Amino acid sequence: MVSPRSIRIVFMGTAAFAVPSLEALLREGYPVVGVVSQPPRYAGRSRRLTPPPVMDAATGLGLPVLTPERLRASESVASLADLRPELIVVAAYGQILPQSLLSLPPRGCLNVHGSLLPRWRGASPIQAAILAGDDVTGVTIMQMDAGMDTGPVLVRRSTPITDEDSAPELEKRLSTMGAKLLVDALPSYLDGLLAPVPQDESLATYAPIIKKSDGLIDWSRSAVEIWRASRAYKPWPGSYSYWNGRLVKIISCWPAGTAGVIASPGTVVAVAPGREAGVVTGAGVLRLLEVAMEGGRPMSIGDFLVGHRDFIGSRLS
Repeated sequence: MVSPRSIRIVFMGTAAFAVPSLEALLREGYPVVGVVSQPPRYAGRSRRLTPPPVMDAATGLGLPVLTPERLRASESVASLADLRPELIVVAAYGQILPQSLLSLPPRGCLNVHGSLLPRWRGASPIQAAILAGDDVTGVTIMQMDAGMDTGPVLVRRSTPITDEDSAPELEKRLSTMGAKLLVDALPSYLDGLLAPVPQDESLATYAPIIKKSDGLIDWSRSAVEIWRASRAYKPWPGSYSYWNGRLVKIISCWPAGTAGVIASPGTVVAVAPGREAGVVTGAGVLRLLEVAMEGGRPMSIGDFLVGHRDFIGSRLS
């Protein structure tokens, strides 16, 4: 068996999904000799320069942190080479590693990915699984190559997607699963007991980068599709529409039937007299549970209707 303390590991991650994997490596006694994260970005209404979750966690743990803007720059590769990594572990880093980095550690590069590869390669696998209505998803530990999540698979672990799962809940569950799967698999991998299995390219699907505009609701789509999007796009970009020229956020909702409803998509209708409302879609009614006007606090649809009596019968655009 290979002693954990004999393997110099560089960890690369940016998003919150990656933090449990970093913490798990340290708990198991692996020497993480450096952490690579994307640099701080301006965020929030105040546009304050904010470190990403992995950088914040690594700093708190007293680990050296590198934040190169571009991995492909020769100085970035040289900085990582100075750490003399024997293994690189990557989770939700946000950039494709160049071949010069992939070839650097003698033990290779492993990736903790939030889907059951080859399904949902790419930047937003958790959101894509919810949007598609998948019944199950999971995490994959794979050997990295120069492609986008195309390397051979070492191990997978699955979990069901429930109707109550939105992106934050599912991400938290998968990040914990991924961390445990990583440290469970590492001893066998380092001892050469895990055979990498090439991915079946015929089964590959891709999860693109999410844009702010993706949150704008198209009411001609079905109630089920819009409901899935409302769960996938929490907390960003959210699901939103426009009412009387003002942005209204759909915080939570539920697909309902169409019995007795004859109206064009986008029309707000009463679901229960005086207390509830829904929106007609291309197929079914989307029952609204919690909404918020832009800049306002979220409130139940019942409370919202008290102050906005002209909402029912109006049209969302």
